[in-house]
Amino acid sequence: MDEFNIIGSSPLRDDGPGKVTGRTEYIADIDIPGCWIGGIVRSKVARGRLKGIKKSASFDWSKVTLVTHEDIPGENYISMVRTDYPALAEKEVNYFSQAIALVAAPDEMLLKEAMTSIEVDIEPLKPVLTVEEALEGKDIIWGKDNMIDEYRTESGDLEKGFAEAYLIVEGNWATGFHEQLYLETQGMAAFMREDGAVEVIGSLQCPFYVQGAIQKVMALPPGKVIIRQAATGGGFGGEEDYPSILGSYAALLAYRSRHPVKIVFDREEDLRVTPKRHPSKSRYRMGVSREGKITALDADIILDSGAYTTLSRVVLQRSQLHACGIYHVPNVRIRSRAVATNTPPNGAFRGFGAPQTIFAMERQMDLAAKELGIDPLDIRLKNALRTGDRFPYGQVLKEKNNAVAVLEKAAEMSDYRAKKELYASQPKGRIRKGIGIAAALHGGGFTGAGEDKMGTTARVCFDGCRFALYVSSTEIGQGSSTVLRMAAAEELGAGMEDVVYMAPDTSKAPNTGPTVASRTTMYASKAVRDACANIRRKLEEWRTAEGLPANTPMTALAAGYMKEKGMPDEFGYNIFDDDSCWDEEKFEGDAYRGYAWIANVIEVEVDTDTYEVSAERVCAAAEVGRAINPMQLKGQLTGGMLQAIGWSHLEDMRTDDKGRYTASHMNAYLVPTTLDTPEWEIELLEDPCVQGCFGAKGIGELPMNAAGPAFVSAVDNAVDVFCDSIPCTGEKLFRLMCPDEKKS
Repeated sequence: MDEFNIIGSSPLRDDGPGKVTGRTEYIADIDIPGCWIGGIVRSKVARGRLKGIKKSASFDWSKVTLVTHEDIPGENYISMVRTDYPALAEKEVNYFSQAIALVAAPDEMLLKEAMTSIEVDIEPLKPVLTVEEALEGKDIIWGKDNMIDEYRTESGDLEKGFAEAYLIVEGNWATGFHEQLYLETQGMAAFMREDGAVEVIGSLQCPFYVQGAIQKVMALPPGKVIIRQAATGGGFGGEEDYPSILGSYAALLAYRSRHPVKIVFDREEDLRVTPKRHPSKSRYRMGVSREGKITALDADIILDSGAYTTLSRVVLQRSQLHACGIYHVPNVRIRSRAVATNTPPNGAFRGFGAPQTIFAMERQMDLAAKELGIDPLDIRLKNALRTGDRFPYGQVLKEKNNAVAVLEKAAEMSDYRAKKELYASQPKGRIRKGIGIAAALHGGGFTGAGEDKMGTTARVCFDGCRFALYVSSTEIGQGSSTVLRMAAAEELGAGMEDVVYMAPDTSKAPNTGPTVASRTTMYASKAVRDACANIRRKLEEWRTAEGLPANTPMTALAAGYMKEKGMPDEFGYNIFDDDSCWDEEKFEGDAYRGYAWIANVIEVEVDTDTYEVSAERVCAAAEVGRAINPMQLKGQLTGGMLQAIGWSHLEDMRTDDKGRYTASHMNAYLVPTTLDTPEWEIELLEDPCVQGCFGAKGIGELPMNAAGPAFVSAVDNAVDVFCDSIPCTGEKLFRLMCPDEKKS
């Protein structure tokens, strides 16, 4: 067993005191002298030809700044995965609320007056609002066939697998929108510097993503675009792509007005215009033996991308690669498609693509268990991936039998089998109890060769008192700043108090990569550790040359070195030394260097009069590689599982016949509160990952993947229904339980 001084302990989070006392300043709180306020003029139709913009002659336009696509000095596109997202609409609009023009004014009253003095002339066109309409191809709104991206995976002999099956089980599964609902709303501020550079500060996950987007819109070199992160109260993927859009708007307004400009959404605008989790529709056809072993699987997966690509490609890749969940499937065909519609573009949300297909696969396993008369736990144990098994995309699992381990541990913790028996014999009263189980995995970091190409870099230097960490990895409430300090202190042989995390600033920090894909602790920390190892080596060599005692504190060594030779300042990198191979063209090979695993057992109560459901107890066993900070890790797990439970039955959002979201305020979009929070029991299992920092795996996405299907399974168990979609709202549960009732 490895011996650590700091790794495995649970120091308090760096950002905790400021946040719980209210001292933390978010972007809306930051006072910027002479700052103007920005607003966005948006389309009120889902699809149409933009004929022009009319300005009221009665308004004094000299008091404000107006920006249209004609005023953009660089490209009229926001650079993301693909260059198809217009910064401002030029000839057409493709979704309700698409940005057409920007306005900046010295105060809110004047801004409002200016925005109401603009009339947008749009010739409406028939919108394509569903994936079914898009696939019909009667109206082409994106590319040649409305298909934004597509992936296929085939392995084994599908026809043979189905021929060998005792039973073929088919299911159609659907998941809905999911709003990230970060603590503070989207907000960015920008100002022009005397040297011609633009400086942008705001709530964000990925500083260099924002920098790259603004560079192109403003036609500026990287050194002339400086991005600084303000305090960010959660991201969950929602602050991955949209800050590039909003930062570009703030920068354009600052450039044209020659004033600092801040844009901060209210909650209604944030809900109305920002990317959500992609809705999905999946068809699974699965062959099983009499004993419940999977013989074949044919899956067809569709994600609703919305009007433009944004992050659909990487989301779809996750859907494709996680489509079989934790199970070994010898004969398989998977097809996944991201389809364009005239609705707001969808983006990343915790798990980004995996929760959609894992829900389908876990429900498919429940359906097979029901048809065969096998317990849901037993059918999962029969098919769980084991060491040496091959994924459909060709990767051989080299880890321990972690899928089996988390299932067995969660079942033991929850007393699953006894509870299942108990609830089967409960009296038919108003309140019904149920129990459900599900399991999932999640690959840490970028898919395939993404991490190899990222060039993840960290900088560590001694500032005269402490070792300062310069990274682009952001603290967004998940505890990254604390974990990065822990990794640095452990490698340096110093105390936590000797290390300080510097808020990301692209003019000072190297590109450590984005804070996404559960990669920060796993890989960004590894670059920090490498930089600290380089500094420690340099200081130890100097200590030996100077004849100083071996037990000289690291800070004293650094101070002495600094006096004699200058500031110790080193870079570190995430370096891989394995033989992983990924073929991007064939989309096969070693997709991830480490998988985290989780099993959830959830107990619910269902009120059969009101059709309200509450999660009463959640038992989770998670295999995490190495628990760097166990307390923070458990916090991540409980937070993610609660989000998944909310998605499962409360958070109901759709688009209407005009392409608008149906929930644009918090009375309509319900999220779990403390009153909806169950009793938690969490066990951490550790199988250190060779390529992760100190053996850590990425776990940020993991808790989103299994709690949804476990919750729905528990509802099924309580009231003897079978739900094929989420959210399973009270209204949906009523229809399942009372199919013959007349609908009012």
